[in-house]
Amino acid sequence: MPQSTSTLTLFRNQTFRMLWIAALASNFGGLVQAVGAAWMMTSLTESQSMVALVQSSVTLPIMIFSLLAGVFADNCDRRKVMLIAQSFMLMVSIMLAFMAYEGWLSPWLLLGFTFLIGCGTALHNPSWQASMGDIVSREELSAAVSLNSMGFNLMRSIGPAAGGAIVAIAGAAAAFTVNALSYIGIITALWFWKPSTPQRRLPRERMGSAFSAGLRYVAMSPNLIKVIFRGFLFGLSAIAVLALLPLIVRELLQGGAFVYGVLLGCFGAGAVGGALMNARLRARFQNERITQAAFLAFAVSSITLALSRHYVFSGAALMLAGASWVMALSLFNVTIQLSTPRWVVGRAIALYQTGVFGGMAGGSWAWGVMAENFGADRAMLGAAVLLVIGALAGLSVPLPDSADLNLDPLNTFTEPSLRLDLRQRSGPIMVMVDYEIAQEDVSEFLAAMSARRRIRIRDGAQQWALLRDLENPDVWTETYHVPTWLEYVRHHERRTQADAESYERILKLHRGKERPKVHRMIERQAISLRDDTPLKDAPEEAAE
Repeated sequence: MPQSTSTLTLFRNQTFRMLWIAALASNFGGLVQAVGAAWMMTSLTESQSMVALVQSSVTLPIMIFSLLAGVFADNCDRRKVMLIAQSFMLMVSIMLAFMAYEGWLSPWLLLGFTFLIGCGTALHNPSWQASMGDIVSREELSAAVSLNSMGFNLMRSIGPAAGGAIVAIAGAAAAFTVNALSYIGIITALWFWKPSTPQRRLPRERMGSAFSAGLRYVAMSPNLIKVIFRGFLFGLSAIAVLALLPLIVRELLQGGAFVYGVLLGCFGAGAVGGALMNARLRARFQNERITQAAFLAFAVSSITLALSRHYVFSGAALMLAGASWVMALSLFNVTIQLSTPRWVVGRAIALYQTGVFGGMAGGSWAWGVMAENFGADRAMLGAAVLLVIGALAGLSVPLPDSADLNLDPLNTFTEPSLRLDLRQRSGPIMVMVDYEIAQEDVSEFLAAMSARRRIRIRDGAQQWALLRDLENPDVWTETYHVPTWLEYVRHHERRTQADAESYERILKLHRGKERPKVHRMIERQAISLRDDTPLKDAPEEAAE
């Protein structure tokens, strides 16, 4: 999807500019820390799988805790969630630096600290990504994601080299100290950011309901499933480069910490180039073509790294890998955000990150084991084979093109005037909608109701069914259940402008003189002698 706004014009937005600059410093510190942790592990153990597990320890928490973080992002103040996450990572980084200075770190203790930092990242990321839609307009969202990706990879082009120099000169403990200091800027920026928070008309979702709502929405959204699946394949295969790079430098190139940092910088420089090309490529090519190109280019990079014994060739391969990395992941991210309404965007991003980082965590471990048993060069060749398979997967599971869907709330629902004295927790509620459909329109009606069923279930309906009257076959009745009256109202609040097209299609087929009749009923699964939902206007003695 072509960007409709110049990327650099976003810097006129003071909030975006302030947070972007603060994120630069934080990303720099995180990359310096990553170099220090990876290189320290090579000095603590000879195990190649333990070296690769450093990458897994950072990505595994994102896979495990992202959905929980997504629930917080959609139901809590995102600014506060990010402040808590950043403050937690600051404290963990201070402890890690202290332990390193004292010489108390062991391989498993180092993995424990990097795992905790990964937990903070898992909590932070969904709120950070979802906040982009609060800071910029929908038209600017793609540019904002590209700028964030560019900023991170700009730091990737200098952070690892700086980290390698810091480790070579002052040791890994100094790298951990730099990371601890880098959190101060983003914590300060978040503290002074005062977003306008819209007032909630409905109470927050309960944790269990919010979990299931997020899972249900993604499960009933085929386009999101395709993006998550392709993201998983990319993370699983492409992470081999970053996970095994310390081993490639040490064993294949015979280099040290500084060479490792410089080569990571080549990866970052390529990523910056990929971010700059993103808008032009997306304007000219379909999403699937860009995705296939990213998979195949990364495969070429992996093969080159496996065969190369010279810094120049390895650096060039890493620049190609970096460009492919940012083109694929930023495309996945933008597609997820543009395909999801605001009420569930945090959970959709979280599930996407669960897939991508789950692939990265599993891949880091798998490629490390393969490198330990067969060598780093053969592991890289295995990753190249999987990357080619990921490109071919697009033939059967193509990435959707970003459609110009209007995912703003429909806001046409008005709570009906009820004569029964219901509470928000009253239920279960059964809804029946009667349609009158001519026989010649039945096939088209069934196709429209198939889409309607997916929308209903996606937004919280249960036990959906379509009934046909045996005596009057022109009468069809749509039925579904929701647990409570509150969930019924929430179900309708989730409806978007894009969903209205489905209902309008059904209305055109309806042959009744009036609009379809809606019956809203409260279920009674046992008969009580006492009416617990009396009429609102009933006399007091009758209500008792």
